[in-house]
Amino acid sequence: MLRGGRSSEHAVSLESARSVIDGLDPDRYEVVPIDIPREGPWLLDAEEAARLDVVFPVLHGPFGEDGSVQGVLELAEVAYVGAGVAASALAMDKDLFKAVMRDKGVPVARSLTLRGGETAESPFGFPCVVKPARLGSSVGISMVGSEDELHAALELAFAHDEKILLEELLDGVEVECSVLGNADPIASVPGEIVPLASDWYDYEAKYAEGGMELVVPPRVSAEAAARVQELAVGAFVASDCEGMARVDFFVRPDGQVVVNELNTIPGFTATSVYAKLFKASGVSYPELLDRLVELALERRDRRARLRY
Repeated sequence: MLRGGRSSEHAVSLESARSVIDGLDPDRYEVVPIDIPREGPWLLDAEEAARLDVVFPVLHGPFGEDGSVQGVLELAEVAYVGAGVAASALAMDKDLFKAVMRDKGVPVARSLTLRGGETAESPFGFPCVVKPARLGSSVGISMVGSEDELHAALELAFAHDEKILLEELLDGVEVECSVLGNADPIASVPGEIVPLASDWYDYEAKYAEGGMELVVPPRVSAEAAARVQELAVGAFVASDCEGMARVDFFVRPDGQVVVNELNTIPGFTATSVYAKLFKASGVSYPELLDRLVELALERRDRRARLRY
């Protein structure tokens, strides 16, 4: 199990990894933790590495969720849980992800991409959203209420990434849906996110004790909930994902469903949204972990038959 990592989501990764270790049946699995500090080498004994059957990269954000670790594991010909190189890189880059979704007919919010310290006025008016293109857990994101706040928001986002997005602010109900599978992915029941620690679903709301409430089923129409599940699977397939993902949405007052983003390694504690939505769908946390391991092995065996 890979845990920790170099990104600002290091602590979240450690918490997720702790839950995964507790959730794996000790009679079926021997867990070998591989710690990746914020700075420094991987802490892994070479003899242990030779015994690994499946790697579970419980890493969030850059250097773990962006395809870099997945590429190393592909080169090592080791089975691993979750999305492959291309899907991981695509989902991490919100600019490229939106471009692919638009091409595949999946509705996403309008956005303007800025690079290398560029500045711009908001073409969407105010309030709007400014965010790094390749970061997670709402790090570096600002809700901008006026032109006076825009410069500071751009500066903050550029401190985290060389490419950022200036995005329209979508009103509506924030809904999330979990997806599981390889060739035939399934969607969980959706859940509504209600931030309690702040006005929007920021880092504090996501990870502070009592920072948010998950309402299952969401308080939207049955048609909108079904559309969320349909688009969750659609975005998963369009991104070439495998294993798992959590897809985030806004359900607008008129019932329109819009994809916000797709997370290939979502928070993975037993009380994280991904696991809770599958629990509400009848899949327990240990069952979910078993299925993810099986999917990793199935992909490895399937791809081993290809000619290169």
